[in-house]
Amino acid sequence: MANILDIRRRIRSVTNTRQITRAMKMVSAARLRRAQDRALAARPYAQMLLNVLKSLVSRADIYDQESGELLHPLLVRRPEKNILLIIVTGDKGLAGAFNSNILKTAMRFLDAKSGAHIELLTIGRKGRDFMRRRFPAAEAGKQQASGAPGVTLAGEYVGVLNRVDYALAGEISDSIIERYTRAEIDAVYLVFNEFKSVIAQRLVVEQVLPVEQIGGREISQATEMELKEKQRVIEAAMGTGVGLRPTDTTAADREAAQFASAPVDYIYEQSPRELFRALLPKYVGIQIFHALLESVAAEHAARMTAMESATNNAGEMIDSLTLSMNRVRQAKITREIIEIVSGAAAL
Repeated sequence: MANILDIRRRIRSVTNTRQITRAMKMVSAARLRRAQDRALAARPYAQMLLNVLKSLVSRADIYDQESGELLHPLLVRRPEKNILLIIVTGDKGLAGAFNSNILKTAMRFLDAKSGAHIELLTIGRKGRDFMRRRFPAAEAGKQQASGAPGVTLAGEYVGVLNRVDYALAGEISDSIIERYTRAEIDAVYLVFNEFKSVIAQRLVVEQVLPVEQIGGREISQATEMELKEKQRVIEAAMGTGVGLRPTDTTAADREAAQFASAPVDYIYEQSPRELFRALLPKYVGIQIFHALLESVAAEHAARMTAMESATNNAGEMIDSLTLSMNRVRQAKITREIIEIVSGAAAL
């Protein structure tokens, strides 16, 4: 049995750990509030861009009247022989099962598409390290045979999630659009944690390219939060100032929905082909940008919940160690009293 000094050292150590986890929880809660605000700030632009595209599709033909071909290569659908999968994870740990759940979802997708050649683009250090241990990196300047089954690492972005900006999403979208236009890839999927509020999250696999329907989302897989997870998140969010429900943006959405929705016939100066060439890449970029923002918010929510659980566990451990210390001290006192009484009786 450990002595009193060892138990006191352990209690001191666990107490210090509890202070750290409590501070990390509050930091994650503050960052979560900022991440929610950033996601909401980007929403009006995305809604207006979506309305412009919907208006354009309703007033202009997406097919060339002479050749019958689609006016933009991002609308072309091909058999999925070469697939690009974008995996958005975190750069750091201590976020519970946040990263592992995303990676499990990605592995299920790889199993479902095992007959195709899949390239992986990882965003976040955790996803990069996980996939690097399992799949080889694509050699520079050398491409695998088109349609040959297999999984390779095509690229990585590490350390970019501390401050997500549209330039990052634009860089990623420009790269995949260029490759899709050259028919190097036939489809692009995005794996991330969709975040609406701390109790409204789900893991999704969303199809980014080809663009099937403007404003419609092609969700291949979706996993909702379990009831126990929601309860833990609610307990962690109490007293942090984090809202449990999605922010009410009905008025802003109504105002944005009226943009470019007047029932009139527009006369476009540019041809429909030029308009699609200018707007569709922005549409793809804003999809990736929103996925990054929501993933960052979900990571902070997961870390806040994990640190709340760690803080509670540390408190329970301190109580258990204190009880053990009291028992050891009581046994020591009892033993000393017995020794004194025995010595007195011997005299």
